[in-house]
Amino acid sequence: MQGGAVLVQYRDKTSTAIERLRQATDLTYLCRDAGVPLLINDDPELAKRVGAAGVHLGQDDVALESARDLLGPDAVIGITCHHRLDLAETAKAGGANYLAFGRFYTSTTKPGAPSADVSVLTEARSLALPVTAIGGITADNAEPLIRAGADLVAVVGGLFGGTPEQIEHNARRFTRLFASHHPLSHFSTDRS
Repeated sequence: MQGGAVLVQYRDKTSTAIERLRQATDLTYLCRDAGVPLLINDDPELAKRVGAAGVHLGQDDVALESARDLLGPDAVIGITCHHRLDLAETAKAGGANYLAFGRFYTSTTKPGAPSADVSVLTEARSLALPVTAIGGITADNAEPLIRAGADLVAVVGGLFGGTPEQIEHNARRFTRLFASHHPLSHFSTDRS
């Protein structure tokens, strides 16, 4: 967050429910103090329990409508659309706040995810929702995705690893990339 993150997602597929609750609770407080929304990956119930800003859902997770009913009209809900605009159109019609596409590069987080062409980011701009690029993104390969229309990039390996100073440095590199390609824009989850 000190490096300029505008959104944080908690994604943990291996910890126990108790550990996830503790970690998500701690992150909720940290994000609130920093003024950065926290989303919980794949788990609307955990998002509700810790008071997170919202949830990110994959295509095989809880239905968007169910998450919206549980979390309320002000929750931020993002949907992974892989490489398909039809999924993005359905997500928009269902009330999603942002759309995620990818994987664009080889990903250790989701190695089996279908690949996406950068053109989907440009095409998705017509849906008038924020567009996120996911999958194997680093500060060295993010620029073409941002130029193509990504408002956000979801990064794990391209950000974390190393000392806190290195993580902040990596985050600042992403922040500079966005500033140079979208100098007057800001991320908003407003659906109006």
